[in-house]
Amino acid sequence: MSKYDYIKKSAYEANMQLPKLNLVLFTFGNVSAADHSLGVFAIKPSGVPYEDLSPEKMVIVDFDGKTIEGELRPSSDTKTHAVLYKHWSDIGGIVHTHSTYATAWAQSQRCIPIFGTTHADYLTVDVPCAPPMNDEMIRGDYEYQTGFQIMDHFEKERISHKEVEMVLVGNHAPFSWGKSAEKAVYNSAVLESIAHMAYLTEQINPQAKRLQDSLIKKHFERKHGPDSYYGQ
Repeated sequence: MSKYDYIKKSAYEANMQLPKLNLVLFTFGNVSAADHSLGVFAIKPSGVPYEDLSPEKMVIVDFDGKTIEGELRPSSDTKTHAVLYKHWSDIGGIVHTHSTYATAWAQSQRCIPIFGTTHADYLTVDVPCAPPMNDEMIRGDYEYQTGFQIMDHFEKERISHKEVEMVLVGNHAPFSWGKSAEKAVYNSAVLESIAHMAYLTEQINPQAKRLQDSLIKKHFERKHGPDSYYGQ
């Protein structure tokens, strides 16, 4: 057995959730699972249909984006994952999709407003949208720079990646993360649901107002606060 088998299994199982949750079309997405003690992560191979995946086909990569183990080419987004793992040592899983509604908000270069209590069950702020990448970064190592595009936006806006485990990359698509690959997929599904509801809200009422602060506080704290009691 390889010392990487368990993160390969974790990455495989998480990747297989993406089509089940309708978060991907064809091969438009990837999940990785990291082991910070080993300094590596397992990620989906590039261009391989989900029905053809197996734990053995997951590729092991270090936090500099170098392939350590695996016969297939890792996802084209591998360097973005590597940058985030290298700088955010407390995350154990990352998901990138082009899910329809979250991607539509990203293409619109808009944060997702916190309109309702479903959103507030997970975040106390709008889902952030990082500005589109500048020409110099695009001409450089694009996927590598995408990681910095995300981190720079969080630093500029003083957003904690521990509290906000999702982001829209302007003109691109969403990323999410968590303590495990499983939690990162969960966050990806939550993001898509929030994005869908926010879109419908603005269609029904273009002047819809942001959720009041007292309701944001109540719904977030009853699920995540020190005296949390909510769990559907």
